[in-house]
Amino acid sequence: MTPALWSFLSLAGRIGMSAIFLIAGVGKIQNWSGTAAHMEAAGIPAASLLLPLTVVAEIGGGLALLVGWQTRWAAVGLFLFLIPATLIFHHFWDLPDPEQSMQRIHFLKNLAIMGGLLEFSAMGAGGFSLDALSAKSALALPSFAPKSQQPA
Repeated sequence: MTPALWSFLSLAGRIGMSAIFLIAGVGKIQNWSGTAAHMEAAGIPAASLLLPLTVVAEIGGGLALLVGWQTRWAAVGLFLFLIPATLIFHHFWDLPDPEQSMQRIHFLKNLAIMGGLLEFSAMGAGGFSLDALSAKSALALPSFAPKSQQPA
């Protein structure tokens, strides 16, 4: 695979992956009280404190992933965020059918998203990203190290 194709595919993947977090975060803002009630009904303690943190995680992590800024850390952060969210909101094993089937799908969807996030944490953002841009800028900076310490 050429570097240009890999960079394009990585960008397309970041756009797709970030969309779910950005849309979810904005949706929580638009339905703040309903989201807080849903969190409380799920047994989440201190929902009024955790809801703003959830929105920051989803929108902040989603934007970082989208533009490819600190991509590996953003992906790890979103991965860790999804662990309790998946276990709390998609515990299909405790539910009767047909709700069990729907929650199993959501659980597996989150596992797939988590797999994609682990891939971004391993591989990085690709060439069309702020990470790549800052790496190129760092390489372009003049070195002030003595000639004997500069790479050949």
